[in-house]
Amino acid sequence: MNDYDVPRGIDVLRVFCGPDGRHGNALGVVRDGRGHPDEASRQLLAQRLGFSETVFVDDPERGRVDIHAPGLRLPFAGHPLVGAAWLLDLEVLELEVGDVFARQDGEFTWITARPEWVPPRTLQRYASAAEVDALPGPPPGEGWLYAWAWEDEAAGRVRARAFPRRGEAIVEDEATGAAALLLSARLGRALNITQGRGSQILTAPAPDGTVEVGGRVLMVVRG
Repeated sequence: MNDYDVPRGIDVLRVFCGPDGRHGNALGVVRDGRGHPDEASRQLLAQRLGFSETVFVDDPERGRVDIHAPGLRLPFAGHPLVGAAWLLDLEVLELEVGDVFARQDGEFTWITARPEWVPPRTLQRYASAAEVDALPGPPPGEGWLYAWAWEDEAAGRVRARAFPRRGEAIVEDEATGAAALLLSARLGRALNITQGRGSQILTAPAPDGTVEVGGRVLMVVRG
């Protein structure tokens, strides 16, 4: 065991780190998914690790991956795919919903995905970044909430926080690529999002309806 209480063979990354390398959303990566061959064993591990998502690599050459949140298997999620693309250094990741294309651009790793792959989210706009900052965690209500406000609308700068509200231990999601993707698609423009304590997510919609999502990735623990 190590400081993150993860078994051998599991890497821990931070995805969507801020410009200073801090923050980002912790991600567990199981490099060899064969050790957890079924959904039940993967859920047990995801719940034990306690990260907002854990990604299981089923084929490192083809980029076949499987994503689990505690209590839930996800067809798509942003920060696990950005992290896996960075770690595996692949141009394509394979999901059941479709192929996710990836690229490296300096300090940023980008993935391209379709909004229809993203599970439902409530994207709720607030009047100011200060209102977003002042929200309790989680705000009253049901369903997955992405609270956002413009910091600088002309520049595409957004302040956001995310609350799964699934009745689990994860009260607030530090950096949520899937919700950022949906927001970028809805607004039809590139965004520079500061989420959580100081994570940074970049987005860029394309004419074909896809959206690129990018961020910095750092290795925290090499399993």
